Amino acid sequence: VQLQASGGGLVQPGASLRLSCAASGLAPGRTFSNYVLGWFRQVSGKEREFVGAVTWSTGHTNYADSVKDRFTISREKYKNTLYLQMNSLKPEDTANYYCAAHFRGQPWSYWGQGTLVTVSS
Repeated sequence: VQLQASGGGLVQPGASLRLSCAASGLAPGRTFSNYVLGWFRQVSGKEREFVGAVTWSTGHTNYADSVKDRFTISREKYKNTLYLQMNSLKPEDTANYYCAAHFRGQPWSYWGQGTLVTVSS
């Protein structure tokens, strides 16, 4: 599985930004229906932090408390693309954001490269 994140940038506090993650690498005819995809973030020198995830087949989402009600994860199943809509951004949301995936019942196993989000006035 390959994951390609994009959409990071510099925004002011209170602004919105949408990250995308293109997922690929499954055998022909296979889908991500048995996978969970999600987002993590990491500030240099700190532990990687879970942001949220979606069960690909059902669309069920869960979020870290720090982003609940501000961030929304969605997916376009037929484009194999994951999104992270971030609203009301705060300086403490500044981090490298990574998309990740795992087969259901397995640990997080697949990681994309990070995309940097900087929230600053």
